[in-house]
Amino acid sequence: MRTNKDKLVMISVQGTIVRPEHSGRHSVSHDGKPFMLPGTGGITYNVKVGDCAFGWEADHVEPGVSTILDQDKRDSGPNRGYNFYACIGNEARVVSGDAKGAKGVVTGHHGGAEHVLIDFPDEVLEKLTLDDKILIKSFGQGLKFLDYPDVYVYNIDPNLLEKLSIEEKDGKLYMPVVAVVPSFLMGSGIGSTSMGTGDYDIMTADKKTLKKYGLDKLRFGDIVYIQDHDNTFGRCYRKGAATIGVVIHSDCKYAGHGPGVTTIMSCAMPKIKPVIDPDANIAKILKIGRYRE
Repeated sequence: MRTNKDKLVMISVQGTIVRPEHSGRHSVSHDGKPFMLPGTGGITYNVKVGDCAFGWEADHVEPGVSTILDQDKRDSGPNRGYNFYACIGNEARVVSGDAKGAKGVVTGHHGGAEHVLIDFPDEVLEKLTLDDKILIKSFGQGLKFLDYPDVYVYNIDPNLLEKLSIEEKDGKLYMPVVAVVPSFLMGSGIGSTSMGTGDYDIMTADKKTLKKYGLDKLRFGDIVYIQDHDNTFGRCYRKGAATIGVVIHSDCKYAGHGPGVTTIMSCAMPKIKPVIDPDANIAKILKIGRYRE
């Protein structure tokens, strides 16, 4: 499969670990129940890519290490730049503190919070502190399929893309995915035009529908096919379109929310086809998180 990988630039971006925030007050779930639980940010020791995205006593929990450039200026240009440049599969390296020199892998970016998520081995997590800085060799934005100009690629390291076992047949790309998500289940994040940052959510209030489509056991890192969704220039419904994404954060209790999906590929026409593969998970492919050797 031909790409423009040799024309991409690799640029350093650097962030720090997010300090978890909380109001200390109850929130209200989609079914009217109050809850007060851990959420985003920090160093999450026991939740990793490869784990189930459901069942945690948390809301929007992020696996591994949550990072940001400036926690007090989430909407600033430099913060947006940090989120944009970091691509799934990029190498991340600790550049301060006791874990200095340790390497990890970017696993997604979370919209709203504007966090970049990174997986590190357990021995590195034990050495990290909230004051540590992490440098990412950003590489991937601008990636294109030279023979498929209608298929747009975002937020993925080309070296990871090459490991996804995509097949070309009859002018279409056949993509291994864990599950197919029907268009009507996509919620928070629809309408965003920021395709190079953030994510959008699979709504999970209807448990029977989730089970019907085999989505109730999605894992962090799972690659999914979103049916009839066009993410080429913004997130919208379009019959026949297709979007490929990676599950990056956990289920959520708020109405319109659920596991977050970072876009890695989209086409407004039916040129991407799903091939169900339970092993289509970036943790398995990269041997990180729960599948680290």
